[in-house]
Amino acid sequence: MNEANRFGIEEEYFLSDAGSRGIARKVSPKFFAAVQDAFPDEVQREMLQSQIEVATPICESMAQARHSLSTLRKGLAGLALEHEMLLLACGTHPSAVWSRQRATEATRYDQIMRDLQMLGSRNQLCGLHIHVEIEDEDERIRLMVRILPFLPLLLALSTSSPFWQGQRTGLMGYRLSAYAELPRTGLPELFTDAADYRSYVETLVAAGAIKDASYIWWAIRPSDTHPTLELRIADSCTRLDDTLAIAALYRCLIRHLQRHRGLNAELTPAARAIAAENIWRAQRYGIHGGLICGESRTMRSVPSLIDELLGELADDAAALGCKAELAYCRRLAANGTSADVQLAVFEEARGRAGGQAAGLAAVVDWLASETRLDGVALSPGWQPAMRGAA
Repeated sequence: MNEANRFGIEEEYFLSDAGSRGIARKVSPKFFAAVQDAFPDEVQREMLQSQIEVATPICESMAQARHSLSTLRKGLAGLALEHEMLLLACGTHPSAVWSRQRATEATRYDQIMRDLQMLGSRNQLCGLHIHVEIEDEDERIRLMVRILPFLPLLLALSTSSPFWQGQRTGLMGYRLSAYAELPRTGLPELFTDAADYRSYVETLVAAGAIKDASYIWWAIRPSDTHPTLELRIADSCTRLDDTLAIAALYRCLIRHLQRHRGLNAELTPAARAIAAENIWRAQRYGIHGGLICGESRTMRSVPSLIDELLGELADDAAALGCKAELAYCRRLAANGTSADVQLAVFEEARGRAGGQAAGLAAVVDWLASETRLDGVALSPGWQPAMRGAA
């Protein structure tokens, strides 16, 4: 087992027009040139012009990841403002209309757009991707299957996409619902072993269905270019502390599964189906609705599940030096995610200023402030409304 569990974090952001608060439809090449000068290795363009992705270097500590992401967020937000744009970390833009998006001109993206057609244009979604190093390929594939029951918790803690095209969706994490339109998304299958997985990939490549394994977009997957297992289920987190908490939880889960070889070692189709149901519950309710426990056949609250899990991961957090970041998961489960704050800000602004547009603009302003690490002033005594409903 790799005690260090080296890791890297990728965050996707939206570029929003600073004046209208809507999506930036056509981004100036001067902005991307400035970004390339400032961050030649850490930033790349996404499939749509209104999106951008950052990646940390390989990290061995949470402090390294925090420094890298805070530098990137502040730097990119500053450059965006110089070009009359706002940088937003969230799963969906509150008011963007997908039909008005423009694709980025690049060979890979051109090929994807030809294949996906309208679905590619609808992919105005931003996620958080976390890579954890696992040198042995067979072990990566085994862990991909064994970690499936934990994915709903990671999603619930990250929810930041309650709006779609200017409307409240009724979901805390709408992003995955839109993402599910694409092929090769959702949960991976219960591959019997590494050879079974490789046979699947090699068959798709040989048949010409995909170019390589990077065209598989599951909620978790073995990386095609790095010796890592890549978590992809999480929404892009507005608050940096949320990103780091989820990264710490994922790292600890990987180490815990490596130390306890029997845990989820023989996952059944029923267990996978329960994980899929819990993913829906995490999308719908975030931290509020509870998740199904297969062993007890009961509904468990997210805070109670997190509290129990963090107790089991205490040794892993100590070994990986991420006790503070892991402990923050309790705060997230108790106080709410970005989605909770977005909805509360929306309702407060809509009631104060009047109208849907005022509420959405306030949400964009809050997202921009938190993304660039400014913080934002809310009403005295404000707390996010706790929306439940099992």
